[in-house]
Amino acid sequence: MGIDPVTRRGVLLDRDGVLNRALVREGKPYPPATVAEVEVLPGVADALRELQTLGMVLVGVTNQPDVARGTQTRGRIEAINRFLLDRLPLQEILVCFHDDADGCECRKPRPGLLLRAAEGYGLDLARSFMVGDRWSDIEAGRAAGCVTFLVSASYNEAHRCRPDFVVSGLGDAARHISRRVRQESSDR
Repeated sequence: MGIDPVTRRGVLLDRDGVLNRALVREGKPYPPATVAEVEVLPGVADALRELQTLGMVLVGVTNQPDVARGTQTRGRIEAINRFLLDRLPLQEILVCFHDDADGCECRKPRPGLLLRAAEGYGLDLARSFMVGDRWSDIEAGRAAGCVTFLVSASYNEAHRCRPDFVVSGLGDAARHISRRVRQESSDR
């Protein structure tokens, strides 16, 4: 019995700043601290449904180092993720709870979370997409071999990365992905 080749495609999505609004203070983005602070960004649900119709596996991948720093609890992060999963057509939200000093493989810009999603869902990362709003999201996507989309934001340090595309939001990324997938299908 052979192993089936990996053929599924996915869209890997950063959470804060892509799915929900990042809270910006003094020019720096922060995640919501509680479910009450979560605001799903306009057009996100529609964009995810559009990607779903293309057969994409949709997985959130998020760094949440405030747990390691002692300023947030794992329970609150999980509650925020459940809130988003209840409202958005995502398969899962994978989380790195570590800080830089921990040297883990799952903290973006390392590709560990993306590799975990690929293993769990049988994704071909070379045919998949990463959408993020920070340089570390783009670098993780590039390291995993994904096509990358940087959501334009005042805080994203775009000079630190080289995304394949810069977009205004998830809806814009979904339109690019949809065009690309439909073009590839018509080329066959």
